[in-house]
Amino acid sequence: MRIKHLLGAAATCAGFLALVAMPVQAVAQAWPSRQPIRLVAVFPPGGSVDQVARILAVPLAQQLGQTVIVENKGGASGSIGTAAVAAAQPDGYTFAVVFDTHGVNPSLIPGLPFDTRKDLAPVVLVGTSAMVLATYAGSDYKTFADVVAAAKAKKNVNYGSIGSGSLGHLAMALLTRNGGPDWTHVPYKGGGPLMTDAVAGHVQLSIGSIFVTKPHIDSKRLRPLVVTTSKRSAELPDVPTLAESGFPGFDAPAWWAVLAPAKTPPEVVRRMNEELNKVLKLPDVASRLAGQGITIIGGTPDAAHAFIDRQIDTWAVVIKENNIKAD
Repeated sequence: MRIKHLLGAAATCAGFLALVAMPVQAVAQAWPSRQPIRLVAVFPPGGSVDQVARILAVPLAQQLGQTVIVENKGGASGSIGTAAVAAAQPDGYTFAVVFDTHGVNPSLIPGLPFDTRKDLAPVVLVGTSAMVLATYAGSDYKTFADVVAAAKAKKNVNYGSIGSGSLGHLAMALLTRNGGPDWTHVPYKGGGPLMTDAVAGHVQLSIGSIFVTKPHIDSKRLRPLVVTTSKRSAELPDVPTLAESGFPGFDAPAWWAVLAPAKTPPEVVRRMNEELNKVLKLPDVASRLAGQGITIIGGTPDAAHAFIDRQIDTWAVVIKENNIKAD
């Protein structure tokens, strides 16, 4: 009798677990037929996050046979839109397209309304891009070695970034931590104001994405000195890396990723990852992303998770050591 009782209890428990699992399985099996998918671009229209989301949306919709809507929800370095996705139903119909600030915000913004590591599930790392350290056309700095020499001679070397706590600002702080020169940071309110002053020579150096900087390099108003990635950029193949310029191993890329709410069914995350990887291999998509200065990465959710975790850890140390505050 006791054995029958135990077997009956086990069967009841198994049946209960099966019932609990059914909604998740049903969601995964029906996805994405129920409703349109939202890609929440966590920055305003016109910027690189918005561009990446829109480049992905059309071919993704064609592959899935479902409408994909890009919704801009900017503010607070991308954290407002990311918070909305973290709080969304984890049903596979809401995803975030984030920028490198996602790896910075946990240490830079007090009281984030979500846990970056626990409340979001990385789906794919879309790609990375070099940032460019450049100087104006009339500058005496012809190479990065000239900048280092000036700093060592105790000359006042300054540089502008798109804002305090931006990845460019943090990359320059990391460079100093790794034995680079000391310099004065001049924060601007975005890429437009930075480039206006940079081409006019009002700031000696500028650090910004290829997307922001390259038009002024092409017009010969800015001279590129180095890029911040470990490999040279295909968009600027003649510009050396910081790793080549006396700082081995230095790598501080800008990056873009797609995330889901943390409890999204793993089957949906896996399928979305597969579909996004297919999109990233399309020639037109690759060409358009390259036009934004982006090198496609792709890969698994686990690879994206590991990359983002490293970014969070790296910038947490730099922010703490330099007592960096957001604007």
